[in-house]
Amino acid sequence: MDESAAIEFERVHYHTPGGAVILDDVSFVIERGTILVLVGRSGVGKTTILRLINHLLVPTAGEVRVEGRATCEWDPIALRRRIGYVLQEVGLFPHMTIGRNVGIVPRLNGWPEPRIEARCRELLELVGLDPSTFEERFPHQLSGGQRQRVGFARALAADPPVILMDEPFGALDPLTRAELHREFRRIQEQLHKTVVMVSHDMGEAFALATRIGVLDQGRLVALDTPEMVARTRDPRIRMFLDAMPPVPAIARDAD
Repeated sequence: MDESAAIEFERVHYHTPGGAVILDDVSFVIERGTILVLVGRSGVGKTTILRLINHLLVPTAGEVRVEGRATCEWDPIALRRRIGYVLQEVGLFPHMTIGRNVGIVPRLNGWPEPRIEARCRELLELVGLDPSTFEERFPHQLSGGQRQRVGFARALAADPPVILMDEPFGALDPLTRAELHREFRRIQEQLHKTVVMVSHDMGEAFALATRIGVLDQGRLVALDTPEMVARTRDPRIRMFLDAMPPVPAIARDAD
């Protein structure tokens, strides 16, 4: 067991009930504070990895460990409250105010209401939303980018060490997406969370990741720094690099 590791996969296989192989002998270690972005074609197992981490799925073989403990040894609810989750669809409750949405997990954890209210205001400020303006609004009153900011604040609310993100910026227009990339990097510089993100966009991976993982036919064919991934000659990875426009790298250099 690696004591510096936040998440470990050891020879993990995952097959569907019908026998389809989704993950085939996947092993990796994610150290604390890493931003791992998983890329690959649809259906290669990226989202399956997220679901294995928070114990929504159980490996067919092998072991997944979070904070040094196998996921099967965790109480599932306790594990999921140690993990924040950000989805493309955000998933805010439409009948709740923004403040109530952000405070859901702390409330489930039994935090006193004054602490929850203070935490919600703190996080709305962190993600660039003025609490006095947004705390009492409802999700339908926000833009897509604002809702995604609220989703990120909600994921951070109980201060989980691990954040899972499933194509969080995929539904946004390019300008909003670039703005949220900058905000995400700013927030991560302050909080140093362990982040595992799924993306179909290699440019996004280069913009955000400290490690990039490339999945192909259920296997992890690369897991390295963006700089090393960019130098690869592996054709399974080159096809993603060759399809990537140069704009994201230029934009990152300009930040």
